[in-house]
Amino acid sequence: MPDLSHPPTVRVIPWPDPVVEELGHDPRSAYVERYWLGVLGPTATWLVRRLADRLDEEPDGFDLDLGALAAELGVGHREGRHTPFLRTLQRCARFGLVEIRPGSLRVRRHLPPLTSFQLERLPPHLRRSHRLERGDEGLTVDELRERARGFALSLLDQGRSMEEAERDLHRRDVHPAMAAAAVRWASGHRAVALSACEDAPPAA
Repeated sequence: MPDLSHPPTVRVIPWPDPVVEELGHDPRSAYVERYWLGVLGPTATWLVRRLADRLDEEPDGFDLDLGALAAELGVGHREGRHTPFLRTLQRCARFGLVEIRPGSLRVRRHLPPLTSFQLERLPPHLRRSHRLERGDEGLTVDELRERARGFALSLLDQGRSMEEAERDLHRRDVHPAMAAAAVRWASGHRAVALSACEDAPPAA
């Protein structure tokens, strides 16, 4: 992992992911406070909230004073790789909420829904309320994306149009943004596969 122990400032840039932004949750939302807090921890939760505030003000990115933010959060940022503030950044990186690069941070503006593994870290009453609220299977966004792509590819192979396939995905409770992206992916995948078949030499 790149070392952020010495630079006084780093460049923070947004980490775009249209599907996570559609399906995920603002770091300042009730969902994050109720469910992510127990998984991520209070300091890391406040960190992603502060970064979200700044990205609202400067959506193209900004220079972050690491020492100043550490002081605001009440954690130390002395020299070295194992200060409380850097451990907090590394914790966010392990959960895929930030990406640490040399001299910069890529930051998600939305947090994805908790996975089934992450939900197991919550007390039973929160697991129950999450299940009632979400009604989902605790899949990650990537797993939901792959499942939607598989459905879309199957529908197009059955002769459905892109519009029909997208409507079928909606009926399967796939989020509209994810359904549209999955159908576009499946259409492009089929086009590449068909082109490869057409270009293949005839069998001897």
